Formats: sequence, structure tokens, C-alpha cells
Amino acid sequence: MANNTVIYMFNRILKIAFLAFILYLIFTNFGTFLLIVAGFILVVVGLAYYLKSKLKTKGYQFQFNSKDFEQQFRNGNANFNFNDFNNFNNSNFNGGFNQYQNLNEHSSAKEFFGFTHEPTKEEVKKRYKELARKYHPDINSGDDTKMKQLNHYKDVLLSKFA
Repeated sequence: MANNTVIYMFNRILKIAFLAFILYLIFTNFGTFLLIVAGFILVVVGLAYYLKSKLKTKGYQFQFNSKDFEQQFRNGNANFNFNDFNNFNNSNFNGGFNQYQNLNEHSSAKEFFGFTHEPTKEEVKKRYKELARKYHPDINSGDDTKMKQLNHYKDVLLSKFA
């Protein structure tokens, strides 16, 4: 019992000594250092807040003026051709509009494969193997038109999953 009291008193004295040491450091050189660091942090935070408020934008607002567009288009200054929208095979799009398959082509592909519903990727692959055995040029005396059509329609159906 006496040992517990001595240990308790020693722990208590140790805590008080540690607290006194911390207070001594705070009110001497270490305290000055802490004030300088705190002041530096406040200046950096204040500067960041100021810059953020100055650089804050209200978002991008697009304004379209049709008269300016028509004026440039009529003068020949606009590098824009409305016919490009009708030509899906135009190489100028670089995968833009022509990456989406034509709906008629998609329905033709489903019809060629014999699907009445939207097929899954696995169904397309399974049916492709069946039709490849049927339309392969080695079986059809060298006629590869059906096989080319089959490969094209397979790509059309699988493009939905890419």
C-alpha cells in the first residue's frame, strides 16, 4: 500500500514538473518562436484567402450572338461547313459524330443476326460464331461478301458495349 502511494506521488510530481517545464519554454525563447510561427501561418492563410477572393470566378458563361456568326459565315471568315453534319464518314470528325452508329444500321445488324430484342455482348458473340461457320468464305466457295457484312454488323452491335 505504501508503494502505491509513493508511485502516485512520484507520478503527480512528474506531471507538475513537466507542466512547469512547458510553461517555462512558452514564456521564454520557445514562446517567441511559437508567436513567430503563428504569425507566419496567419499571414499565409490571410494571403491565400485574399488571392482566392480575387481569383474567384462566377463560372463560364457562354453567350452566342447569332448575328456575329451569320456575318462571319457570309463573309467567308468562318471555317464551318454545315454539310459536315450530314456526312458521317467524314474524316474531319476524328471519331466525333461518326462514332455513333446509325439507328437504321443498328436495326439492320439486329435483323441480320436474327435478334428481335437488344442482345447482350455474350449473345452477339455466340450468334457471331454460329453465323461465321455458315458464311465463312471456305464454305461458300470463296464468296466473302456475307462474311464482311457479318464482321461489320458484329462491330456495330458490339460498339454499344465499348
